[in-house]
Amino acid sequence: MTLADTQPSALNFECETGNYHTFCPISCVAWLYQKIEDSFFLVIGTKTCGYFLQNAMGVMIFAEPRYAMAELEEGDISAQLNDYGELKRLCEQIKRDRNPSVIVWIGTCTTEIIKMDLEGLAPNLEAELGIPIVVARANGLDYAFTQGEDTVLAAMAQRCPTKTPVAEAEKEERNSISKLLNFGRKKEDVLAEQSEYKDHPPLVLFGSLPDPVVTQLTLELKKLGIKVSGWLPSKRYTELPVIEEGYYVSGMNPFLSRTATTLMRRRKTKLIGAPFPIGPDGTRAWLEKICSVFNIEPTGVAEREAKIWESLEDYLQIIRGKSVFFMGDNLLEISLARFLIRCGMTCPEIGIPYMDKRYQGAELAFLEKTCEEMGVPLPTIVEKPDNYNQLQRIHEIKPDLVITGMAHANPLEARGITTKWSVEFTFAQMHGFGNARDILELVTRPLRRNDALKGLGWEKLVREEANH
Repeated sequence: MTLADTQPSALNFECETGNYHTFCPISCVAWLYQKIEDSFFLVIGTKTCGYFLQNAMGVMIFAEPRYAMAELEEGDISAQLNDYGELKRLCEQIKRDRNPSVIVWIGTCTTEIIKMDLEGLAPNLEAELGIPIVVARANGLDYAFTQGEDTVLAAMAQRCPTKTPVAEAEKEERNSISKLLNFGRKKEDVLAEQSEYKDHPPLVLFGSLPDPVVTQLTLELKKLGIKVSGWLPSKRYTELPVIEEGYYVSGMNPFLSRTATTLMRRRKTKLIGAPFPIGPDGTRAWLEKICSVFNIEPTGVAEREAKIWESLEDYLQIIRGKSVFFMGDNLLEISLARFLIRCGMTCPEIGIPYMDKRYQGAELAFLEKTCEEMGVPLPTIVEKPDNYNQLQRIHEIKPDLVITGMAHANPLEARGITTKWSVEFTFAQMHGFGNARDILELVTRPLRRNDALKGLGWEKLVREEANH
């Protein structure tokens, strides 16, 4: 299924500088190495990349993390050293010390600039070492913050098996999650539960989500009689889902367009173009879209959404009628804006580093529909925004809240503008019905802080400082 028929026309799209003002995409290592438990990530770059990783994930060095930095020296960059020999030495050490099921090479800006042929080196080294080596480009020249995960998952999608395992040993390994879920249960109960699923084509979901969220969404679909055949990525590389031609796939995050393209073109799957399950409104739309594709009646979903909205009323009272401005950082901006507009906010501008209108087509149509139903103006969507121009627009619009990257938060706060770090939403559990409260906790925290400080004359002090 393609997304062309869901593209909205009324939304206003603009593009400014053509630059990415975002966090570095190699930071995807922070969550992926924890998600894929038998993996090892080797970031190949300069000392600058190493300093960034130390700052971004420095605390984790005490926990023996499964990632390392292959630092390129002057000899590497000037092609005086043997790339293959150096990488072989490092990978042999990784195999000896950590024995992972897969080594993921993360290419940085430097490997792009010096044209380091990682894709050419990997197959030979993989054959020598006997360990799969997956190559993913996560350089800041070509990719925004969260797109690092997209390149890794796109590379892994090509490694997913094409046939259901036949050998008993392989079956055992691939069914380890099912065994864990069914531990201690009677065989009859498990079989009875399996019979509750409706007859539908296999469905694979892609996107790196925390394990509790994976369980929640799997159970939401199970209530509707839909069985999830697998998740990409899985907890272990050896348990990558089987993906055959004709399987249906659905993405969990707006930044996974490359993975979606790989699954459709290389693996001949059918993409379900749905809004993303962020917020109760998005989760309901996501479930209903999957049900419509499989000709299943989505019973009880509307009631479930209504109950969640009732439970969020204490937060909604704080933000209703207020405005939010997105400067653009993590590519979650469209989905978050749509959810916050449904909560009663207005959104004059959504800055976003990269926009795939086909992959986010259903989300864009849902944003337009939400604005119409809530009676608020459509936001302007600015791709690759110019930060200087944005600051001018923020001063003119005076939004109640600006969601921005960490680089701009303190300067904006110093000028009396309330901000929230976009990176916090990246690491929050925000998918599904049950996690909408977590999103609103983040959004309302700076607003609640301001209310608490009003009695201390804080606003007057900030205004005086801004005028100086």
